[in-house]
Amino acid sequence: MQLTEQIAMVLAVFALLGALLWFAKRRGMATFPIGSGRRGGARRLEVLERLPLTAQHALHLVRVADRTVLIATAPSSCTLLNDPVALEKALPDISPRDLLRSNS
Repeated sequence: MQLTEQIAMVLAVFALLGALLWFAKRRGMATFPIGSGRRGGARRLEVLERLPLTAQHALHLVRVADRTVLIATAPSSCTLLNDPVALEKALPDISPRDLLRSNS
């Protein structure tokens, strides 16, 4: 076999694999966790807001599925500051500063 025939066969195999993968994804038989949150599916973990307190300390308002949590981070620790709250029900428009005021 000549070199061009071998290259053509390798390209044909890759094209066939690509077509099968596309078909499986379109039929719902294959899912891809990397990047699936950006296009089709809803993201389950989302950083809503970050409030830096110092150069090494910050507050993070994070949505996990349908819950919202306030997390404090430091160089050697990460602390959950409040219990998870349903965002749509209890906190329609809230910022980390508002959560701090309500905990005090």
